[in-house]
Amino acid sequence: YDARRKVLKDVSFMIPAGHTVAVVGHSGAGKSTLSRLLYRFYDVDEGSIRIDGQDIRDVAQASLRKAIGIVPQDTVLFNDTIFYNIAYGKAGSTRDEVIRAAQHAHIHSFIERLPDGYDTVVGERGLKLSGGEKQRVAIARTILKAPSLLVFDEATSALDTATEKGIQSELNDISSDTTTLIIAHRLSTVIHAEQILVMDEGSIVERGTHDQLLAKEGMYAAMWALQKQDVTTGEGTT
Repeated sequence: YDARRKVLKDVSFMIPAGHTVAVVGHSGAGKSTLSRLLYRFYDVDEGSIRIDGQDIRDVAQASLRKAIGIVPQDTVLFNDTIFYNIAYGKAGSTRDEVIRAAQHAHIHSFIERLPDGYDTVVGERGLKLSGGEKQRVAIARTILKAPSLLVFDEATSALDTATEKGIQSELNDISSDTTTLIIAHRLSTVIHAEQILVMDEGSIVERGTHDQLLAKEGMYAAMWALQKQDVTTGEGTT
């Protein structure tokens, strides 16, 4: 990270407790920088990020990371069983809790079909999972963690549309009382957010609900039209 380069410019927004805010934009717009700042991979040089009014720079990293559940685009799995990889989200998890989380993440049936089920070893020395399967393991892990703040950073980018919609419905139920930040390129994942922020070159250029942003006929509306066209022609959106 080059400290001399200003990645975010005058970015300001608030997520009310229990609400969902989405951040969208083209690649390189600065979206994923937000999740890295929240997790304190590095700190802001100007301004502040506050949770419940407290500057996160004044919070121990261990406490902060316990309160936040991030599902990243690129999930790293441990060289261990699928059970361990999901149970890692919550110390002392029971098998029933892990299975419920896997069901919510739409990966339980896949795991059940494996010769060793939840005891199947994955990772470099085990079964190689696809990008979508890894993402579903990460989603199950985060569901099990039940954090105060949920962050989905391109978390469903490797999933097919039907699976994504199924998981989205489950997540809407699970996170109904949880403060949620969704960072996405695929706009179909954010249409139900209470506020959508559109970023371009490190700045928020539009904000509003899905319908409000379509009515503005600006960048969001153009992205929506392009992605609908891609789906129609079968080219995909990611």
